[in-house]
Amino acid sequence: MSATIKKITAEAHKQKKFKNGCAWINNHYLPIEDAGVPIMDVGFSKSDCTYDVVSTWKGKFFKLDEHLDRFEENWKKLNLTPPVNKLQMKDILIECVKRSGLRDSYVEMIVTRGIPVNGERDPRKFSNRFYAYAIPYVWIVKPEDQLTGIHLAIAKQSIRIDPRSVDPKVKNFHWGDMTKALYEAYETEAETTVLPNADGYITEGPGFNIFAFSEGQLWTPESGMLEGITRRTVIEIAASEQVPVKVRNFKRDLLEKASEIFLTSTAGGIMPVSILDGKPVGKGKPGPVYQKIYSEYWAAREKPEYTEKVNY
Repeated sequence: MSATIKKITAEAHKQKKFKNGCAWINNHYLPIEDAGVPIMDVGFSKSDCTYDVVSTWKGKFFKLDEHLDRFEENWKKLNLTPPVNKLQMKDILIECVKRSGLRDSYVEMIVTRGIPVNGERDPRKFSNRFYAYAIPYVWIVKPEDQLTGIHLAIAKQSIRIDPRSVDPKVKNFHWGDMTKALYEAYETEAETTVLPNADGYITEGPGFNIFAFSEGQLWTPESGMLEGITRRTVIEIAASEQVPVKVRNFKRDLLEKASEIFLTSTAGGIMPVSILDGKPVGKGKPGPVYQKIYSEYWAAREKPEYTEKVNY
């Protein structure tokens, strides 16, 4: 067998091995089915960690460096020191995608506090850990449902955790409030939910930011939520399309009178809401502002200035 054929055979075997996804755990690349976090890692047991999610589409990362920059800001805010630097992380993420062979992928990176030794409680004495994985692209709202829009509920019994306790700008796994609000939404047959804070101001939902078009302007909350990369992209697109944007806190009444509402996330892009708390939003279907921003967003995912091609 020639060296070329051997190389092709080896690559085919590797992609088959990682066909459902690839993870980087403890300095090794593993099939996603074999990946796991040690049960003693306080990232698992106490949610003492931060993470970020980037994606590839048609074999290209979108705003990878922006995600890594935000990730670095967040681990520093939590006084974490990853065992690998940002450039090494980037190489690991790319390699996870390459090994999986996935063109459209959801790629997560995590830094945890690590494993306590002999019951140690002082977080300064932990050895922090880094994990990463790539799996098939995840949709918060499936493409077929984006054609008509979804039913969104505003949580009534659940409120977003106070930023003085857990900073929502630092991407985290503290989802107890969001999970509680989801069950509340399901009781009304809504697909997902958005949470107010203790003062009634709208914040975010499970894995997404929110926008509302009202009074000729596009509104998105100013505080109390993660400042998403997709959210940032929408604000940039709106500016280029001369759609006024108000980054300002608002309450449920603005959502109730909005002619358009949509959600934004790495997992799904730009996702329309056609029903709010059982009532139609505008004409009850995706509106023109959403349609324009949706088109521009997915066009941006093809542009060289925003993307980084994976050399499989």
